[in-house]
Amino acid sequence: MLVAVVRDNQDPRQAEEYLDELEFLAETADIVSVKRFTQRLAQPSARIYVGPGKLQEIADYCREEEIDVVIFDDELSPSQTRNIEKEMPCRLLDRTRLILDIFMSRAQTAYAKTQVQLANYEY
Repeated sequence: MLVAVVRDNQDPRQAEEYLDELEFLAETADIVSVKRFTQRLAQPSARIYVGPGKLQEIADYCREEEIDVVIFDDELSPSQTRNIEKEMPCRLLDRTRLILDIFMSRAQTAYAKTQVQLANYEY
């Protein structure tokens, strides 16, 4: 499942393109996206990324449909991740974590693996 905030000053078509790209990244990581949730906000919530009602809707859907992974189309802060994890019955990824996971799974050489590990530490 994919989740995105569409900012008030953002073209909805651009937001859909970003979600299409995120879906492609998910497929690359062997994650099947079954639904998209979006919410229009001036900016993402500093506490839980989306509004509390939307987060509850997403969590309920995860429980009902037995969703394994939710991917957020932005980089979540550590506090956002902790707060969202309290509500979610499944694994969370943000765009950056998904990309790093893809790189790690495809790294062949020791040097490449080390570079991805360094990127993980910085993240």
